[in-house]
Amino acid sequence: MSDFELNWLAPQWRSLAARLGTLPHALMLRGPRGIGKLLLARQLAQALLCEAPAAKRPCGACEGCRWLASGNHPDFREVALEGDDGESGEDGDTKTKRAPTQIRIGQIRALDEFVGVSAHRTGGKVILLHPAEALNTAAASALLKMLEEPPSDTRFILISHRSGGVLPTILSRCEKVDLGLPKPAEAEKWLKGRVAQPALALAQAGGAPLLAAEYDDAEWWKQRQEFLALLAGADFAPLAVAERVRAFPVDRLVGWLQRWAYDLAAAAGGAAVAFNPDFARELQALGRRAGALSAGRFYRTATRAQRAVHHPLNPQLFIEQLLLEYGAACQGRALAA
Repeated sequence: MSDFELNWLAPQWRSLAARLGTLPHALMLRGPRGIGKLLLARQLAQALLCEAPAAKRPCGACEGCRWLASGNHPDFREVALEGDDGESGEDGDTKTKRAPTQIRIGQIRALDEFVGVSAHRTGGKVILLHPAEALNTAAASALLKMLEEPPSDTRFILISHRSGGVLPTILSRCEKVDLGLPKPAEAEKWLKGRVAQPALALAQAGGAPLLAAEYDDAEWWKQRQEFLALLAGADFAPLAVAERVRAFPVDRLVGWLQRWAYDLAAAAGGAAVAFNPDFARELQALGRRAGALSAGRFYRTATRAQRAVHHPLNPQLFIEQLLLEYGAACQGRALAA
């Protein structure tokens, strides 16, 4: 039996592949973002639709496998985040395009005809949906109806990064497959050759190797180093720092600042730094100065900012405000209203 390409998920793949013919009508793969759940789900879908079932794995050569690889399999549907809430533009002269945040009712209703007809090929039908926590209320209710009355030849594979955000009645109708972070040594070995600093990239990604693999941009690392050095500086001046980094992408700045805030709160509480081990000494000194209360307060502020990062009304003022609050937190106080 062929193994899965990500070694840390190979045991789960073997378990699923061994019972292709007896899998339930609905599975939910759940675990942290960036560990390979989508790759595993797509390989499982291919195995279910493969027309060489005796092999107990996707053969890659049959007509079903070829159609799926080309994105044209008539018995497969993938439902994910799509669309946007704003308008795209260039050079800041129009509204910034917003990242989609919901799976909408129309996307689920579009499956009605698909589940209502017989499979075109021999492997039944497969619906892959991700992430399940992005279903809005109406979409979740529509999907629940399908799961309550599942067609005999249709299987659902759901993916969730945060299953606590999934409707409980949907969860109850799925067999849960729990997937975790790989061991750091295993993840670092996989990352070698993909990024320049595997251990640090893995720390930045919270231990998730596929997220860490995205940190292969030399400019990203250069900007991060410059920004964090400014945050750690003894002469930190919020507005001056905001001006220095005004050309940096806002989502990068907020992501770095949120991870920094987490480490600051950890250091203030006497715990080890998680995301920025290359600045551990500076964070420990800042944490002692800030204190647990102020550091924790700023971490909550940075987390709220992360949720709004794709649609700030004024990006420069947004960053200035965050840095002013960070400066106040490092002095053990809240920013005056």
